[in-house]
Amino acid sequence: MIKRRQSKKIMVGSCAVGGDAPISVQSMTNTNTCDVKKTVAQVHALENVGADIVRISVPNMEAADAFGQIKQQVKVPLIADIHFDYKIALKVAELGVDCLRINPGNIGKKDRIKSVVDCASDLNIPIRIGVNAGSLEKDLQQKYKEPTADALVESALRHIELLTQLNFENFKVSLKASDVMMTVAAYRKLASQIEQPLHLGITEAGSIKLGSIKSAIGLGILLAEGIGDTLRVSLAADPVEEIKVGYDILKSLRIRSKGINLIACPTCSRQKFDVIKVANSLDEQLADIQESMDVAVIGCVVNGPGEAKEAFVGITGGEPNLLYKNGKPDRKVTDDQIVEELEKEIRNKIAGS
Repeated sequence: MIKRRQSKKIMVGSCAVGGDAPISVQSMTNTNTCDVKKTVAQVHALENVGADIVRISVPNMEAADAFGQIKQQVKVPLIADIHFDYKIALKVAELGVDCLRINPGNIGKKDRIKSVVDCASDLNIPIRIGVNAGSLEKDLQQKYKEPTADALVESALRHIELLTQLNFENFKVSLKASDVMMTVAAYRKLASQIEQPLHLGITEAGSIKLGSIKSAIGLGILLAEGIGDTLRVSLAADPVEEIKVGYDILKSLRIRSKGINLIACPTCSRQKFDVIKVANSLDEQLADIQESMDVAVIGCVVNGPGEAKEAFVGITGGEPNLLYKNGKPDRKVTDDQIVEELEKEIRNKIAGS
């Protein structure tokens, strides 16, 4: 059983992060923030697949005004991603932001940092310190010659010191690199030095295929060690896919379940129906379901009965195919009925629960 690192709990709007709270899954919009209609639509799409938190880039005052309009039209907690201009942070704070993602070091002079921190403190708004290997301070680049885990941690501790000097403890920290093992090493090192929650991620992980693999490895290692309180899977893909992959990682570690856990065989010549086609169809047709449920799709009778008995509903290939429900054989189904019958059982279960 995984033993979680003990961290302080902070509140990002209605979502608890750290402490004994479930590990939250978040993503970031990629629409033009000033296009309020499109951004709201994307936030709603992320909400629909279970996003606990959504981050929005706010690069200028026009985007800050748009952020205020977006905030009024959605329910999920929103983080504003801000760099360089402290006045943008003050503006979105007035407009109801749930968390500020900044690097105190790039906000500017200490009086500007103090203005942001004082505002956040007065309004009980948490701050996320976000350290990225691609944007380390120039002196750290010169010191370490290239991004390293030690450089990431030193940068984070530098930003943390700025906040602690201002008596501000309501923050979380991320240490992201595209290199998996560098990221893992950095989080391991910082986890033992601070009590604040940690936001996990492998930044710029790549396409949906490679990025999902890199994220599963890096985040999986850390989560299995009990490190991490919230996560984002960074993919060059539709942000909705980031939420899906994030939950798949948590489901695989049995940390948190949301949605269908599809148990499907890798297929071989023993299969009695097209397992790949059925699995892909179920993935697509059940994407809206957030309730946790195990569904087994096994092409033959070697492992089929055993897997189906452990799931709420399952199908075992044979002559004929056999549908299992609540661990027991229920009825025979033809190949062309499999998807329809499984979906019917799943949706009936949800409707009756």
